[in-house]
Amino acid sequence: MTDEVEIPEDHPRYQSLLTRHRIEEGVEKGITSKQGLIAEGRGESFDYLLGEGTLQSADAAERAAAARLLLAEHAVLSVNGNVAALVPGETVALAEATGADIEVNLFGRTEERMRAIADHLREHGATNVKGLAADARIPGLEHERGKVDEDGIYDADVVLVPLEDGDRAEALAEMGKTEIVIDLNPLSRSPRTAAIPIIDNIIRAVPNVTEHARDLADASRDELEAIVADFDRDAALDDAERAIRDV
Repeated sequence: MTDEVEIPEDHPRYQSLLTRHRIEEGVEKGITSKQGLIAEGRGESFDYLLGEGTLQSADAAERAAAARLLLAEHAVLSVNGNVAALVPGETVALAEATGADIEVNLFGRTEERMRAIADHLREHGATNVKGLAADARIPGLEHERGKVDEDGIYDADVVLVPLEDGDRAEALAEMGKTEIVIDLNPLSRSPRTAAIPIIDNIIRAVPNVTEHARDLADASRDELEAIVADFDRDAALDDAERAIRDV
């Protein structure tokens, strides 16, 4: 397997190769499922069409997401296998910058995978990883992704839902939760359900939200609320779709 250090940073496909390496390594560690490889390939195709860069509208969404997380009474960052493989340290940094909890939530849930992901996050600095208790359930979601912690996603007022997760996104919206979704497909159910859809690659989006959160750390509640109110979710989705169609 190619080590990350062996990929020259000036390689035109550096980020793509780095992402593939991390997903492959995640599969070998039991963190990411084989289906995660397919999901990553689908996302990469959209990223290519978006120019493999953060659109101005996506950056605005990332700033609004940071503001909303800082305003939350109880924010939770939901983590699946691909997220754990791609941005473990970055997710921990975002949790620290916003005071959010981290909770593992999987469709292909097994106790072995849950423990492996929780341990992987702890190796990257997480001190309290939720999801293992699974003592509550999202109403209307009968598969394994419906299992959540009562003091985690179930109790949260704001949930960051990364990557394609349409049915859970809809179920969480039905519970009245504010959702922030990171997804490269602006036509997917997940971002179209979200209050704040971020159409960007997760390896860029999570660090960007963290940077905005740090910049806004001393902002007043009125300032944070104004940032959220000024964000136009429909315009952000339209801008991303237009960028893809105009390639």
